[in-house]
Amino acid sequence: MGAPRQDNQKGAVLVFRRDGGTWVEAGRLEAEGLGAGAQFGGAIALAGDLAFVGAPRQDGTGTVFAFRRDGDAWTPAGTITPDDGERGNAFGAALLVRDGVLLVGSPLHGAGAVYSYRVDGESFEPHGKLVPFDGARRDVFGAAMAWNGGELWVGSPRAGRGSGVIYVFEHGEGGVTGVRKVASPVAGRASFGQAIAAAEGVVVAGLTGADNGAGLAAVFEAGEEPRLAATLASPPEGMDPVTGGEVACTGGNAAGWDCGDVDLVSFLPVSAIGGGRGVRLNDIWGWTDPETGKEYAIVGRLDGTSFVDISDPANPVYVGNLTRTEGTQPSTWRDMKVYKNHVFIVADGAPGHGVQIMDLTKLRDFAGEPIEFTEDAHYDGVSSVHNIVINEETGFAYTVGNRAGGETCGGGSHIINIQDPLNPTFAGCFAHPETGRQGTGYTHDAQCVVYRGPDADYQGREVCFNANETALSIADVTDKENPVPIAAPTYPNVGYAHQGWLTEDQHYFFMDDELDELQGKVERTRTLIWDVSDLDDPQLVGEYLGTTSATDHNLYIRGNLMYQSDYQAGLRIIDISNPLEPKEVAYFDTVPYGTNTPGFGGSWSNYPFFESGVVIVTSGNEGLFVLRKRETVF
Repeated sequence: MGAPRQDNQKGAVLVFRRDGGTWVEAGRLEAEGLGAGAQFGGAIALAGDLAFVGAPRQDGTGTVFAFRRDGDAWTPAGTITPDDGERGNAFGAALLVRDGVLLVGSPLHGAGAVYSYRVDGESFEPHGKLVPFDGARRDVFGAAMAWNGGELWVGSPRAGRGSGVIYVFEHGEGGVTGVRKVASPVAGRASFGQAIAAAEGVVVAGLTGADNGAGLAAVFEAGEEPRLAATLASPPEGMDPVTGGEVACTGGNAAGWDCGDVDLVSFLPVSAIGGGRGVRLNDIWGWTDPETGKEYAIVGRLDGTSFVDISDPANPVYVGNLTRTEGTQPSTWRDMKVYKNHVFIVADGAPGHGVQIMDLTKLRDFAGEPIEFTEDAHYDGVSSVHNIVINEETGFAYTVGNRAGGETCGGGSHIINIQDPLNPTFAGCFAHPETGRQGTGYTHDAQCVVYRGPDADYQGREVCFNANETALSIADVTDKENPVPIAAPTYPNVGYAHQGWLTEDQHYFFMDDELDELQGKVERTRTLIWDVSDLDDPQLVGEYLGTTSATDHNLYIRGNLMYQSDYQAGLRIIDISNPLEPKEVAYFDTVPYGTNTPGFGGSWSNYPFFESGVVIVTSGNEGLFVLRKRETVF
């Protein structure tokens, strides 16, 4: 059994032996000269007493290690490398052996390639190479292979812009006698051919990208024209809703979730709020109807936006869906903000999406059945956008992380006048020079306010605090046509300056770095504490290290509490009444399995600004949580 990510991706292969009705570990295969990141065990093929193990990143190009069985032991029997290999070819990513011939997939060799070797004892002689006759670079031909009688099926899962295709090579006595293609049976970036298995005239091909990454399996009856016999999907996965009454956090647990001084008011899985198979949640915001007082959660999904009535927080109701902009692909990043009873929605990695605008008073039309909403206006001055920031006091929106069309403003702030929400107009650009990974002023997220903090020089000015990948950017954007950069301080051990929020007195700015934990630059979740009392000279005055090593994502501040979504560790609530000595006082872990290590699954974001005091939280694969922090009594 291969474990290519073990030991910091050096990899390992474990040998198991059947003992009665169970399998027990009987040893490991030891490869000589194995380098860091080799991914040894990425593929395995067996032929009698020979075992072939792929290490597709060994020495940069990839290597196949051979082992021979001697009793209960396996000893090295040689290595195989390509004569024309180049760095990054992933030689050994797939292996297949039959009738004394070893086939080795090298999917990153141009369009991809399959190398053939004759196996004779411990001699492995090159015997040709297969390449796709119409392939394009990075089609990853050779990612998977299977023999079906005299036919060799080879997957090319990134062909056709990720749709995928399978090449079927017909073999005779003289070698290849013909080749044909089998197209993906489903539309979209299905990655058809990422995995293939065959037996007795039946071929099963994986479509690992289908259903938003949940995957499908296509079953073919082989023949001159393979016939699609079935498309198989695993049963939907998801947790049961928790509604009907609050579940108290008792003994560190609430309905199976770890917690501390945070009660579970209710929970709706992704499937209960409009999410289909493979759909995950991302950002979240809130809206309170000024006429009815009802509170609503606005929840981003991979494929659209959900609206949930939480006015009875123990019994939330899914009101309806706004599908993503027509013609755009699903997006991992969907973000939204609210102004004058309208929601403004953007998506990253989704060229052509622009800004969707919807009148939230339409939520009042709900009569029991979920509504399929349509947008009321659309702003196309931008295309793919990472986030949108709104200063509700001035009526200006700032789209950030702009790319793939429209006025990108260098990836910085594309400023939009939304004072008339259904008729937005372009107002200007701002990109802080020499910040961001490319030095273009790229902004990942921001908070823009009318400044009322300690610095007398900027009283009443509109100021944006931007997380610019490599630095904190502060800018005066009062004059939208002529924004003025104020300061751009950086900090030690930068991973990725991601997002942040001001304290209510605007004296401090708490900022998270999304990649420092993942890159091993810090041992625990780190939040940077900036003293911004002098906007021209902000000072890093502290670093708050959390109670876990999870990656931090979005944080918001209300009163003296900071509400931080820390991916695998869920929602963490930190007392910042002394800003220089923050202290975690409550938490709710939205992921009821695994460990709180660096990574991207779990709580994406939260919204703590409802008058009722409930906090709504998204957790990617899990769903929507409605939580309530317990009041502390001294």
